[in-house]
Amino acid sequence: MSVLSISDLKVDIHGSTVLHDIDLTLDPGQILGVVGESGSGKSMTALSVMQLLPRGSHWSGAINVAGNDLAAMDERALCQMRGRDVGMIFQEPMTALNPVRTIGDQVAETVRIHTGASRRGALVIAREMLNRVGLPEDRFPLDRFPHDLSGGQRQRVVIAQAIALRPKLLIADEPTTALDVTTQAQILDLLKQLVREEDMGLMLITHDLAVVAGLADSIAILREGAVVEAGPTGEVFRAMRHPYTRALFSASAHVPDRGRKPEPSATPVLSVKQVVRDYEQPRRNLFVRQPPFRAVDHVGFEISHGENVGLVGESGCGKSTLARAILALDPLQDGEIRLNGHAFSSAGEGPHPELRARMQVVFQDPYDSFNPRHRVRRLVTEPFHLVKSPPQGAELERRIDRALTEVGLKSSDADKYIHEFSGGQRQRIAIARALIIEPALIVLDEAVSALDVSIRAQILDLLAALSDRLDLSYLFISHDLSVVRAITDRVLVMKDGRIVEQGETETVFRNPQHPYTQKLVASTPSLQAALAARAS
Repeated sequence: MSVLSISDLKVDIHGSTVLHDIDLTLDPGQILGVVGESGSGKSMTALSVMQLLPRGSHWSGAINVAGNDLAAMDERALCQMRGRDVGMIFQEPMTALNPVRTIGDQVAETVRIHTGASRRGALVIAREMLNRVGLPEDRFPLDRFPHDLSGGQRQRVVIAQAIALRPKLLIADEPTTALDVTTQAQILDLLKQLVREEDMGLMLITHDLAVVAGLADSIAILREGAVVEAGPTGEVFRAMRHPYTRALFSASAHVPDRGRKPEPSATPVLSVKQVVRDYEQPRRNLFVRQPPFRAVDHVGFEISHGENVGLVGESGCGKSTLARAILALDPLQDGEIRLNGHAFSSAGEGPHPELRARMQVVFQDPYDSFNPRHRVRRLVTEPFHLVKSPPQGAELERRIDRALTEVGLKSSDADKYIHEFSGGQRQRIAIARALIIEPALIVLDEAVSALDVSIRAQILDLLAALSDRLDLSYLFISHDLSVVRAITDRVLVMKDGRIVEQGETETVFRNPQHPYTQKLVASTPSLQAALAARAS
């Protein structure tokens, strides 16, 4: 018997149809990959299965979960089903966990609610589940809090919650999007192992075709609230009957066309020399001071005019700390940073505002980096506070128009609010804000990691074109090695605060020398490799 059966599912929210004609089936011990871009209906399908739809929703059709007909169940019965028969893993573990409760109590809560077990008995099961997901007792006692754990470790706690009662169906909604490649590989291996050992069905929601190709037994591709293609994974990728499937496949393997290869310049745009960044640690007691934690340890590199350089490494390796030091947002303990040959910052000294204007940044989440109460016109002109004589009147309008048109938007977009744009358009506005002041270097911190594959391809094409046309240099920070490989000329690999390997991007990826780089490359999902493995 199937653990999940959906037929003719339709969902309306306040009269607007968001899902229609959804037909899906999942058997025990199988993995179903649900793929599509933002707004395609992936998460809404999962929420329909969990019966956690937003207010104003109405659904019709048939949903059967582990023998339960959801249409015939009241809220009390649904509450008993959730956690017992079906568990769910959410994308962002920190928001899924209660920050003021221990991990032991949070895993035990599921057991206590559904079984009526005592706290002591529930904690015994919680300990077993945490051991099961790779959080052993000697290193991860039950009294630890979520903030004590890394992103991958938090995700394991969320998985332990979801499987605490060994449900027949497990729904994983983008469970690895925010994780680095090695942690992602570990979480995916764990999910595959749980499916095999528990004979549960796994509904894996993702926009990453490489992950689905390597993991899922069957696949359903959603677009605009409907399934446009479905079937066994290998068969779907071989046939690719629907144009949208072919478009997703093409976007996943997209490499921007770089018009020229930048040459090393006599005066580099950015010169990082033996930079050190330390953090004070809390005292062990009144009389014992702990030595400072060294997050960046004597790092040095250069970026030439028009060159795109990637900085990769696992969470906690020091990438973002180094970026903050380069941007002079954090002080240095040693070393020097020079911009276009001029001293930008050094130990104890920050940059002059006009020199700071030559370096801009694009953040991972454009919505969080904008004030939603201001129009785009004001948002993109924020960097002008760094110059002595900001443009006024007609010149200001010309600069706004040029910045927006450079990134593929219209002049009229200047009068809109940020909530009126899609995620990809917001990232274009973030790039426009960085461009308007005509910087020499842009630091992009995970600037495309949250975007769908087709939007990501568009943004990468845009960045490549701007670099070639405007002679822009980029420092591209990302945990997604496939993106770094597509957009950069050179790559720096960071581990434990140090650069352990660097060189031309293709050379490093094809023939990594350091064991850590080899591990990163081996852990990166590859759509072509996954499909080749299925064909063999």
